[in-house]
Amino acid sequence: MNAIGLDKKKSKQLADKLNVLLANYSIFYQNTRGYHWNIKGEKFFELHLKFEELYNDLLLKIDEVAERILTLGFNPEHNYSAYARMSGVKESTKVSDGIKSVEQVLESFKIIIILQRELLELSARANDEGTNALMSDYIRAQEKMVWMYSAYLKK
Repeated sequence: MNAIGLDKKKSKQLADKLNVLLANYSIFYQNTRGYHWNIKGEKFFELHLKFEELYNDLLLKIDEVAERILTLGFNPEHNYSAYARMSGVKESTKVSDGIKSVEQVLESFKIIIILQRELLELSARANDEGTNALMSDYIRAQEKMVWMYSAYLKK
């Protein structure tokens, strides 16, 4: 058992998967900073603000996920080369078009939500309520954001 009373082997599986989530969040965060910095056009003011809200939220989640890995007794990954290798969210090129940026945000959310659902299953099997609650909260909030960004695109 680890320091919080969870099976060490199951905790290692969770920490490994949480490091994958951390990589995805980190790439998504940097992409969103780029959307914020480079957005141009008719919806500049609206999207500039929304992207800032999003990257601030992602920054908090990055810290929470890293701290959860530490709580489980393992080390969070911190190298961008590892993030690039591990992440399903890929680095975006310089994007200034609002529609393309929002489409990429939605694709990133899809990848991350699927990964978080996998973490829900792992954390349930490990009786890890802390990770389970974190993933559940993230999914609920992100599903709403997917709905809102999709509505923006009229999808």
